[in-house]
Amino acid sequence: MAAPVRVVFLGGLGEIGRNCAAIEVDGRIMLIDCGLMFPDDDMAGVDLVLPDFTWLRENAHRVEGVVATHGHEDHIGALGHLLSEMPLKIIGSPLTVGLARNRIEERGVIKQASFIEVSDNDRIQVGPFDLEFFPVTHSVPHGFATAFHTPQGVILHSGDFKLDMTPVDGRLTDLAGIGHLAKDDGIRLFLCDSTNAEEAGFSASETSIGQSINDLFQNQKGHRIVVACFASHIHRVQQIADAAIANGRTVATLGLSMNKNVNLARQMGLLTIPDTHLRNIDNVDDIAPEDLCIISTGSQGEPMSALSRMATGDNKWLSIEEGDCVILSSHPIPGNESSVSKVIDGLLRRGASVIHSGTSNVHATGHAKAEELKVLHSIVQPDWFVPVHGEFRHMAAHARLATEMGTKPEKMIICQDGDSVVLSDKGLARGESVPADYIYVDGKVGDLDPGVLHDRRTLGTDGFVSAIVTVSIEGPNVSLSRPPEIVSRGWVDGDEGDQLRKELTEAVRDTIEKAMKDGKRNRQEFEKLTRRTVGRFVNDRTRLRPMVVPVVLGAHEGGK
Repeated sequence: MAAPVRVVFLGGLGEIGRNCAAIEVDGRIMLIDCGLMFPDDDMAGVDLVLPDFTWLRENAHRVEGVVATHGHEDHIGALGHLLSEMPLKIIGSPLTVGLARNRIEERGVIKQASFIEVSDNDRIQVGPFDLEFFPVTHSVPHGFATAFHTPQGVILHSGDFKLDMTPVDGRLTDLAGIGHLAKDDGIRLFLCDSTNAEEAGFSASETSIGQSINDLFQNQKGHRIVVACFASHIHRVQQIADAAIANGRTVATLGLSMNKNVNLARQMGLLTIPDTHLRNIDNVDDIAPEDLCIISTGSQGEPMSALSRMATGDNKWLSIEEGDCVILSSHPIPGNESSVSKVIDGLLRRGASVIHSGTSNVHATGHAKAEELKVLHSIVQPDWFVPVHGEFRHMAAHARLATEMGTKPEKMIICQDGDSVVLSDKGLARGESVPADYIYVDGKVGDLDPGVLHDRRTLGTDGFVSAIVTVSIEGPNVSLSRPPEIVSRGWVDGDEGDQLRKELTEAVRDTIEKAMKDGKRNRQEFEKLTRRTVGRFVNDRTRLRPMVVPVVLGAHEGGK
């Protein structure tokens, strides 16, 4: 009887981002990715959203390391935060490790990390974990599908993938290798990317974007061109640079992550841009605008990114001018649509023409669509299946596809963040849940309490009302030394507001004076009564729910 194996899902199920799962073998834990999520519009002031590390923190002595499937922020962006809690071995391709190392160094926790670089089709042992790596095509080079050879059979995690038959670097998804694994050992449990499960057909090849970009360059002769894309999308950067050079332009990169990633990829031989055609952004004054192509970060409308600063006229390296052409070579991540629209508006106001995925063929997805998922399922033929990586509707659609390909409904489980499954001789069953709340990061402040975020939402929608009560205590006598003062923002204004504030002042005064007659002299009691009176009045009279802030001066902390 073989020992059971547990899989715990800490993020990435029911959302786009925060991808993080854990596999337990012989009492040890190996993570699959540790990524972040970009905040939604209603997450006021939040910069990043992380997985909940509570369960990992409690089991830090058992954590072996992290398999980093590829170099996107939603898969490696939270590593630096987790390394602040515990040391980790980080396992991935040389490029993935290099991208992760850059982020970890920025967090100042590099001493907590050790790195294990693996190549296509390597099979290695790390503690009790027997790992095998299969190349897959994605929108960042050198991603992997990972096979965990466990006491309960093979658990295959697809990573983010697509079936691109003509990838820029010629590195295909290794369907043959995965097929041999499925035939020889069998796949006991399959965990597979669900992002595009609702999208019919096949995804476009990345090389098709290169021709489209080249056509745009030819149509924009005489104009300066700025192209924004993900800094990790090395193949896209290569095709942009190729189009620029073919049309007689010099390339300059803009944005810290773009500069770092381009330098890293060139050093590793993954990106080819001749020195003669590459300049630093601070050394392009002698180049005519029509002979320049700038490759920039900010395609997702990140507030402090290079492109966003161009849109607001606040970029110290580049000012958008009439006639410039800006190409957004990406598609907005869910939740970023509003930010991207604002950037586009800002660029248009400054006189630029803007080309994006809604108007031209300038982006190809890195995730498999429905027919590609069917192909992989036909090869893997798993005993059990859990869809991962996507919103709940994507995972539900993926489950339907799996049923079409022969996996019985009783042989699959749709999970959410915090769920776990246990693979045993009897099959796959749900296990105990673990904490999986959103962890909010606000600048350099660190983790943000959800209560603070709730307060920000309240302030942003209904404003606040503060009642200031000043109490005079002289021996046994307690009285109001002055009428209560009402201060509000974002609640009511004008003559009607003045009248409501006057009536609220009287209501608070009556409540506090009655409490004093009843012998109350305790600050906490006065604050409680003031909050209750203001809240009831505001709700009854305006049907709004602003934040209520009672302030009581002059009363004792305790006493009767």
